[in-house]
Amino acid sequence: MNESIKYLEVSRKIEEEIASGRWPEGGRIPGVRGIASKYGVSTVTASRSLQVLRDRGLIRSVERSGSFPVPRNTAVERGRTQWAVCFRTTAGPWHRASHSMTMSGFDAMARAGEINLAAGAFDVEDSPTEQEITRMAADARAQGVNGLFLMPSRISEAAMQQDEAILRACRSHSIPVVLIERNLRGRGRALEHDLVCPDDLDGGYQAVRHLHESGRKRVAFVQGWPTSSHRDRLAGYLLATQEAGETSIVVEIPGDPRDRLAYSGLAEHVIDSGANGVACHHDVVAMGLILELLSRRIRVPEDVAVVGFEDLPIGDAFSIGLTTYGPDFGAIARRALRIMASRIETPDAPPARVAIPGRLIIRESAPVVRTPLSSSKSRHNSEPK
Repeated sequence: MNESIKYLEVSRKIEEEIASGRWPEGGRIPGVRGIASKYGVSTVTASRSLQVLRDRGLIRSVERSGSFPVPRNTAVERGRTQWAVCFRTTAGPWHRASHSMTMSGFDAMARAGEINLAAGAFDVEDSPTEQEITRMAADARAQGVNGLFLMPSRISEAAMQQDEAILRACRSHSIPVVLIERNLRGRGRALEHDLVCPDDLDGGYQAVRHLHESGRKRVAFVQGWPTSSHRDRLAGYLLATQEAGETSIVVEIPGDPRDRLAYSGLAEHVIDSGANGVACHHDVVAMGLILELLSRRIRVPEDVAVVGFEDLPIGDAFSIGLTTYGPDFGAIARRALRIMASRIETPDAPPARVAIPGRLIIRESAPVVRTPLSSSKSRHNSEPK
């Protein structure tokens, strides 16, 4: 049996034995070593098999006691449960790539047969009315959709109101919702639904620490939309800047980030600040800034090092690769499924927020620099604008 799918075969056999009543509710399922011995697999494969069942809500683990079947009426059952996804990725030239990246964890589980996705159940790209959204929820429930994974829009108040309409419609049709990547748009917005997101605070902190350790002492942060993800990235920047005893420089894009003309003004702000390192809230913004700096004969990374977020393909599509903080979309999808199973089992529990660590990917835009850097401000002023 192919090692890459062996754990799925074992999880299916365990599921069949649960369904047959071999391990009834309250009956303990063998641990990792017991499963490995019973099915003739490694402990790693056995552990992954049990994790699949936990992700789908078929079993629950109790510390120091082991794993136990979940009652059938609350289990996430293979072949019977449909999940809807609605990822409201920001429109733009890299929309398709960004959407594919954020969906990659769910798509991988669907291809492996671990979950069933109801495609297009909440298709809100054409700005439907609240009545139409309510109909979508009713149709989804009638088709057997048991939960929605929603990545809210971040672009406008109007889009935020559509997200609220989706949540109202799901609530009225008893469809639980788990938010992905960010809370609803708005500064200081209270969390009212479960949220599984990248550890954006850690991302901001790691990005700025890397710039400092590479000799960049005057680091700016380009802030973005009023959403929890961008707020947390800014918080990580501020924490790292404070720990380093450096001055914080927060820069706003003068205009809509989707408008290429806004990057000319952004480059001017960065140059005027004297920053020799910049952390941008998103890869697309980082690449737009890099192109504008180069057009002004500001060298990247020699004069200004740049870091982004998301690890989109755009960051590795040019001769200057973009250093970026990449989320673990596979882990986000798996944890979101576990959170959904918990929400179905305990619908009145307080909303949970789970942050999944990512990793800093170092490329040419902000490499490790081991020699002292001279003042970037003097270089900026000596170059023609």
